[in-house]
Amino acid sequence: MAERGRKGRGKDRGQRLNANPRAVAARIIHQVVGGRSLSDSLSKALEKVDPEQRPLIQELCYGVMRWYPRLDALLLQLLERPLKAKDGDLRALMLMGCYQLRYMRVADHAAVTETVEAARALGKPWAAGLVNGLLRRFQREQDELLERLADNPVAHSAYPAWLLDRIKTAWPEQWQNIIEASNQRPPMSLRVNLRHQSRDSYAERLSSQGISSSPIPDVPTALLLERPQDVHALPGFLDGAVSVQDAGAQIAAELLDLQPGQRVLDACAAPGGKSCHILEREPELASLVSLDVDATRLERVKENLQRLKLSAELHQGDASAPAGSWAQRQYDRILLDVPCSATGVIRRHPDIKCLRREADIPALVALQSQILDAIWPLLAPGGKLLYCTCSLLPDENDLQAVQFLQRQPGAQEPPIKASWGHARSCGRQILPGEQTMDGFYYALLEKHP
Repeated sequence: MAERGRKGRGKDRGQRLNANPRAVAARIIHQVVGGRSLSDSLSKALEKVDPEQRPLIQELCYGVMRWYPRLDALLLQLLERPLKAKDGDLRALMLMGCYQLRYMRVADHAAVTETVEAARALGKPWAAGLVNGLLRRFQREQDELLERLADNPVAHSAYPAWLLDRIKTAWPEQWQNIIEASNQRPPMSLRVNLRHQSRDSYAERLSSQGISSSPIPDVPTALLLERPQDVHALPGFLDGAVSVQDAGAQIAAELLDLQPGQRVLDACAAPGGKSCHILEREPELASLVSLDVDATRLERVKENLQRLKLSAELHQGDASAPAGSWAQRQYDRILLDVPCSATGVIRRHPDIKCLRREADIPALVALQSQILDAIWPLLAPGGKLLYCTCSLLPDENDLQAVQFLQRQPGAQEPPIKASWGHARSCGRQILPGEQTMDGFYYALLEKHP
C-alpha cells in the first residue's frame, strides 16, 4: 500500500507539473543552464503539455535565455544567500518571474501569483514565500537594481563577457548594433519556391489571407512577414510553395552559380533548407548528395524534401573523414556549411549565450579546417566550393578561408560581388539585423582547372 501511495503521489506531481506551464518552463530552463540545448529540451517537454500552453512556455524559455546574463545579475542582488545546487529549477523559476515583470505584458499580480503557484507545482511549497517576497521586492526596486548594474558590461549587454570582448575586437564600429540586433526577437522570413510562383504572386496569396509581407532586397526568393505565423497558416506550405528560411541562408544557393547537369554535394546538410533551395534553384542537376553526420538530423532533410516533392541522395557520413560511395566521386559544386559557434544566430537561438564557451572555439576552428582539407579533393577541377558559417568570429570565417588558400596552391577566391554584407580579407560577412538577416559568412573557393 505504501509503495502504491508513493507511486500515486509521484504521478500526481507529474500531472500537476505538466498542468502548470511556468513549472514546465522552469525545468526546461534549468536543463539548458545545465548544458542541454533549448530546442531539444523544449521539443520533448511540449509533447507532454496541452497545445494551448505551448506558446507561453516557449515565450518564457526563449525570453529568459535571451536576457539570461542580465536576469542572472539581477537575481544575485535579490538573493540574500545562494540557493542549493538541487534547487536549480527554483532558481530558473525566479529568473522567469523577473522576466515576466520586466519584459512581458502580464499583469504584475498575475505574474507573481502564478510564479508562486509554480513553486508548489515543482514540489517545493516551502519556497512559495521566498519566491513571493523576492518578486515583490523586484517589483518595487527593479529600476534601482538595474541602475546598479549600469557599469556591468555583461548585465548591460546581456552577453557573456568572453563573447562580448570578441565581438568588440572583431567589429569595433558595429559591435553595439550587433548586440542590439541579437537581443531582439527574430523575424520570420520565407523562401518562395519560384518553381510554383513568383515572389510577388505569393505575396498576393498571403495578402488574400490577411498576412502582410514585404520583399527582402538582394534576395529574390525572400519575403519578410510583418508578424510570425504558424506554418500551417501559410497558403501552399504543405504543397511546397514556400518554406521558412532566413534570408541570409537563402543567399547560399544563389552564390553556387548552379547549372544544369552539375553534380552537387551539400556536405553538412541538416536540416535540409539549403539542399531544398539548391534543387528549387536548379531542377536540372545531374545529382545532389545531401550528407550529414547525424542520422536523426538527416531524417529532417528527408522530411523537408518530401514536403517539397524533391529528391536527393541522402548519406550519413563524416565530412571531416570522407568514406563510402559518396566520397568516391567528384562534384562540380560543394556547399560546406560547417559546424560553428553560431554566434550570428543568437537572436534565434539565445541559449547559445549559456551553452557556448570560449574554450569551444579552438576545437571548432580545428574541425572546420579539417573538413575543408578533407572535402577539397572531392571538388572537380574548375569547380566551386562555398564555405559558410553562421558565426561572427574571424577565426571561423575569413581567417579560416585565408589560411586554407595559403595551404592549397590550387585554390583561388573569386570575389563575391554583392551589395549585402561586408567585404572581408576573404569572402563577405552579414551582421545580425542587416537587411533583416541573421549573421552569416560566405567565401567562394574555386579549384584551378
